[in-house]
Amino acid sequence: MNADSILAHQGGWDEILIIIGPIAAIVGIVALVRRRLHREAEEAAGEDGETGVPSASRGDILGP
Repeated sequence: MNADSILAHQGGWDEILIIIGPIAAIVGIVALVRRRLHREAEEAAGEDGETGVPSASRGDILGP
């Protein structure tokens, strides 16, 4: 047996990685964008002096 026959089709794990990889990347990107929007909304609220009041930014629409 060579390495190619051992790597291919071992119970379907390689096909699972093909699906889970892109999904994990998209979830990670969405999490980063939500965190960034939330941080920007907090900074904008702090500059306006409106602490505790939700601002009309996308970060507040998407939630924490």
